[in-house]
Amino acid sequence: MSLTCSDSDEEHDPQQPPRFYGITSPISLAPPEETDVVLNQKLTETLISYNVFEDEVELQHRSLVLRKLDSLFQEWMCNISEAKKIPPYLMDVVGGKIFTFGSYKLGVHTKGGDIDALCVVPHHVERSEFFTSFYEILTEQKKVKDLVAVEEAFVPIIKLTFDGIEIDLLFAQLALETMPENLDLKDDRLLENLDIHCIRSLNGCRVTDEILNQVPNVENFRLTLRAIKLWAKRCNIYSNSLGFLGGVSWAILVARICQLYPNAVPSTLIHKFFMVFAQWEWPIPVLLRKQVKSKLNLPVWDPRTSRNDRYHLMPIITPAYPQQNSAYNISVSTRAVIMEEIKHGLAVMEEIVNDKADWSKLFQPKNFYEKYKHYIVLEASAKSKKQHLEWAGFVESKIRILVGKLEMNEFITLAHVNPHLCQMPPEGSKKRRYYSAWTIGIVINKGAGAKNVNVDLRSDVNSFTETVYSQAINSRIFQKGMKITVTHMRRRQLHDLWPNMAIRKRRKCLRRGIGSETEKSLNQSLCTDTSVSSLTGTSDTDSQNITPNHVSNCEGTQAAVIRPQFQEFIFKQQFHKHVSGCHEEGWPPYSK
Repeated sequence: MSLTCSDSDEEHDPQQPPRFYGITSPISLAPPEETDVVLNQKLTETLISYNVFEDEVELQHRSLVLRKLDSLFQEWMCNISEAKKIPPYLMDVVGGKIFTFGSYKLGVHTKGGDIDALCVVPHHVERSEFFTSFYEILTEQKKVKDLVAVEEAFVPIIKLTFDGIEIDLLFAQLALETMPENLDLKDDRLLENLDIHCIRSLNGCRVTDEILNQVPNVENFRLTLRAIKLWAKRCNIYSNSLGFLGGVSWAILVARICQLYPNAVPSTLIHKFFMVFAQWEWPIPVLLRKQVKSKLNLPVWDPRTSRNDRYHLMPIITPAYPQQNSAYNISVSTRAVIMEEIKHGLAVMEEIVNDKADWSKLFQPKNFYEKYKHYIVLEASAKSKKQHLEWAGFVESKIRILVGKLEMNEFITLAHVNPHLCQMPPEGSKKRRYYSAWTIGIVINKGAGAKNVNVDLRSDVNSFTETVYSQAINSRIFQKGMKITVTHMRRRQLHDLWPNMAIRKRRKCLRRGIGSETEKSLNQSLCTDTSVSSLTGTSDTDSQNITPNHVSNCEGTQAAVIRPQFQEFIFKQQFHKHVSGCHEEGWPPYSK
């Protein structure tokens, strides 16, 4: 069988001495108490109520879709091999393999979640053929929808929906004449003589396998990660492309907690997760294992030798060679938002542990559209559905550039992108265009004693749109009819744009005193700039009748963030050294 899915958990000999995981010894080896077991059962019941688990029918459907995809892939491989005069007796050993990785391989995928897959081929098959002839085979399948190929991407990818299942397909060409049946992608020797695109594509599988290999109890890791992912999505801080943490980063953070508390149950691990990372001294890195030197001399994350690595704000290092920072997109604003939510999560967990709240409070969704007073609305539109799929994905990958530019503005304290995009056209829109929109909440710093402040963001917006358009043209993505617009709006104006948002209803609840104290205090702390003028230069007295400033057009790179540091969370040096593995001889610690 050439399709490789989730591996079964490795069984350990009970006679063997216990293995310690990670770069330090555990903090605690204490077994769970009865109260922990009860709390863990309640956690499982709560997660079931949120439909984070797929039932058997859905799991079988995913397996069937993967088998169908593998069948198409093997048929394509045979055609390619025959066209290149591969001898018939070698046909059985020159075929490709499909490996899964990401949340599906980790065993934490949710209902409706996508599948990350890697197509691995021997050296006689080229990437260009994958993005042409195999792409054409996919276009002929009736059950394949929303097919988009981006060969020029940082990691070349084909995105599609196969019989209702979203799939991201990567490609890697190995320097092998034949494909062994027991091919192990964790073998570093496979990286020899590969181009950088293939190495990046292989890294997804290699990192996923190594994460599973670095946790003491896979099932406890999976349940804990499911809970943390649900919490992060409800807090609007789950998105690698938008500058937050993606699935790999959250998995590494959870795996590190599992290493520190190897005998704890998921309910305890979640509590320790918030306790440890609410105090973490970034940019001290999070590592699951010592970084290993290799004769391949591929670039790895190391701030001692790389100037760029020194500016990373939340280094979360992948455990497989070549080690990289999975959170390199983090900005000052996104780190501040993540740390705020982690601190709030710790407070909620204290209530849960002390039986003052149930698990549902931790997973209560946050109303992003009530959190800030000022918003930037970024719209991407195109004339056809196929154009829009490619255009929206490209624009989303560039939003962190806009956030970087906003952070550079002296009057903006924070810029928070909502990972949940809106794909509905505004009420009353008669244009037949496909439309997506992202909202960025911003906090204005008026300065001491200032009543009115004029903040002009037109140069920042112009620079961003020019960058998007020029990069789209250079990468051959841009087509006629693709547009982006950037608009400033106040909170109350968002309801006029999207009437379905529960903004006014929530205001009524707050007037009646029904809103939670946490939400009230959050709004008070983030919405103190009551007399700030509009972002387009309009005076404060005219702000209620503001005319949104639409700007379009692009060039530049992501702005470096050089701003005063947000509040750091400091804890005892001895504990900090223990969990981070930082020692006087320097970091990151390398194995000999």
